[in-house]
Amino acid sequence: MTLAAKRLGCAWVWVCVTLLAACSGTSNQALRDFQLQTPRPFGYVIGDTILQRIVLETRAGMLLERNSLPAPGRLNRWLQLNAVTVQETAGNDGKRYQIDLQYQQFYAPLEVKALSIPGFTLRFQQHGQTLEQPVAAWTFTTAPLRELVVRQDEHGEYMRPDQAPSLLDDAAIVRRLCVSLTVALGIALRLAWLYGYLPGLPKRSVFKRAQRQLQNLGLQQLPQALAAVHTAFNGLHGKPVFLHKLAEFYQGHPEYRSIADELTWFFDYSNRYFFGDASIMPQEHDLQKLKTLCLHCREIERGSR
Repeated sequence: MTLAAKRLGCAWVWVCVTLLAACSGTSNQALRDFQLQTPRPFGYVIGDTILQRIVLETRAGMLLERNSLPAPGRLNRWLQLNAVTVQETAGNDGKRYQIDLQYQQFYAPLEVKALSIPGFTLRFQQHGQTLEQPVAAWTFTTAPLRELVVRQDEHGEYMRPDQAPSLLDDAAIVRRLCVSLTVALGIALRLAWLYGYLPGLPKRSVFKRAQRQLQNLGLQQLPQALAAVHTAFNGLHGKPVFLHKLAEFYQGHPEYRSIADELTWFFDYSNRYFFGDASIMPQEHDLQKLKTLCLHCREIERGSR
């Protein structure tokens, strides 16, 4: 055999070994990740449900055979599988499965006893091949509802009480309640201040009182109506207000500038009525303008204008 033939034969052997290694590395392991999540293995009584969760991630091109999952129904004389749910999502070059199993046990032991939920095998398909992943059996302990020998005391038969439920964290609820009460109190105080119900704040209700007085006055009581409005302005400003002092009044109460024309008319009309020509004949519309002015002042006083 020539040297070239030997070299060619070695090359073919090397290629075959490489291909066999590559084929063997295509993965005999069906999964990238496999987790069997189980609850506590103790403290169960007859009728309790047991939840198990399987979280797994397959390799690319590998699919779970759904018929390899245990079917819901009675598994043996004391164990029943109530429900099986599967959630499938796309993973890293493969699939991610979350399998939830709800078991219910009906074993009534006379003393604490260890039981096992039977295992099973998950099957996966990849390029026509079937790969398997075993799910191990899971052992837990169950206890009787009552003692085998019932104890007696002075009150009669002794029974162990049910376990008290865990308390919910109500800190967030209490905080929200406190915030709500604070906001409600603030709104109530604001409304009381606007409507002049708070004691010690007479300036917030001066035009409220003047408006009540004007309601029962007619044209014949025009002097009393003018005096009521003057009293309101004097009480608000803290000293008498006249036509030539309106600029000073606006400095202390700028919100009343919005009705400056009405205030100018009022003080000019009052000045002419009390100190001007006595031949001025009051008209019904003059009283109505006075009442409208008092209404606008009340709206400003309440903060609604």
